[in-house]
Order: sequence, then structure tokens, then C-alpha cells
Amino acid sequence: MRLDHVSFAVGQHGLDGTTEELGQLLGASFIDGGAHPRFGTRNMILPLKNSQYLEIVEVLDHPAADKAAFGQAVRQRSDAGGGWLGWCVSVDDMTEVEHRMGRHAVPGNRRRPDGFNLEWRQIGTSGMKADPQLPFVISWDIDAAEHPSQIAPAEVTLTALEIAGDPQRLADYLGEPAVEALDDIEVRWVAPHGTPGILAAQFTTPAGDVRI
Repeated sequence: MRLDHVSFAVGQHGLDGTTEELGQLLGASFIDGGAHPRFGTRNMILPLKNSQYLEIVEVLDHPAADKAAFGQAVRQRSDAGGGWLGWCVSVDDMTEVEHRMGRHAVPGNRRRPDGFNLEWRQIGTSGMKADPQLPFVISWDIDAAEHPSQIAPAEVTLTALEIAGDPQRLADYLGEPAVEALDDIEVRWVAPHGTPGILAAQFTTPAGDVRI
């Protein structure tokens, strides 16, 4: 289990405005990722080092967004002004995660503008929506070369996440070994009694460190 990506929901300026703002802060250019037809959302992608990526996501005026937990979560965060939505960890084998959570993963896909169809299975978006300190879990059904982190050279590194919440809550949710497996970045747990979720992310860029 490893950190796969972090998600940022658009604010009042929409996908283009939010992408421009974050791109300027990071000194980097995002790439059109395409739409998630099952979730009623679309995104822009910034490949990061260490096979990770940052997505900026927007909810669409589509019936799927009203039914899917991910679409609902994006709309809820955007309606609140936008900002950090959540984080996602990836696994090679979803079986143990499904057993721990007591339900099956659901399929997801996103067709890139070049026509390639990314496919995966995911679980835990309802948990993330209810308790944003918790990540959701993904298992990719694609060749590693097609992972979103590989679509362009990466010059930015995610180095730390500041999360309002309780590390024991995460350990209970994913299992202690899973928590230990996420040590490729620093997770700073703050405000355990505040509103849970990602408060900030720190990146290393060619121009220096950036906290968003």
C-alpha cells in the first residue's frame, strides 16, 4: 500500500481558474485528464515524482454526480469554496481491503483526451465523504507505464501532508501495517478534535518549497 494521489476540488473560479492558480504556485503545467463517466467528474493532472500525482477535480452537471459518492464529495467541497478533497492509496491486491471494509470495490474509468481508457477498482469514497481524514483505496487495472504520474516528466515532489484527524482512526480503518507503508511522505496529524481532512500539502519544486 502506497500513496497514489491527492485530490483538490475546484473553487468558485472553476476548473480553469483553479488549475491556473495552483499551476502558478507550483511553477508547473497541469494536463487535461478527461472525465470520470461513472462519477460525474473531470480532472486536470500534475504528475509528481515517486509515481504520484495531484489532481484538480470538478463535478459535472451529470446524473452520475448525484449518485456516486465521489461526485457528491466533490460537489460538497466545491460548494464550500473548494480546496483539498482527499487522498488516495493504491494496492496491488484489493482482496484484503475488501475483506477489512466488508464490501466490494467498484469499477472506475477515465478516458484521456488521447483516447486511452484508464481503468481501476476503488473502495472507500463513501468513508472519505463522511470522514475526510480517511483515504480511499484504488487498484489499477492498467500497465504501470499508463499511470497518470507517467504522462509527463515530473519536477515536483509531494513531501508532506497536514491532516486534521487522529492517526489511530486511520490505523483502525486501514490496519497498522498499511499506515507504516505510507512513510514515503511525512504525515503531520494536527487538530484531532477539529473538522477532519487535509489542511495543507507541502511540495518541493525547482523554485523551492511550496505549501498549499
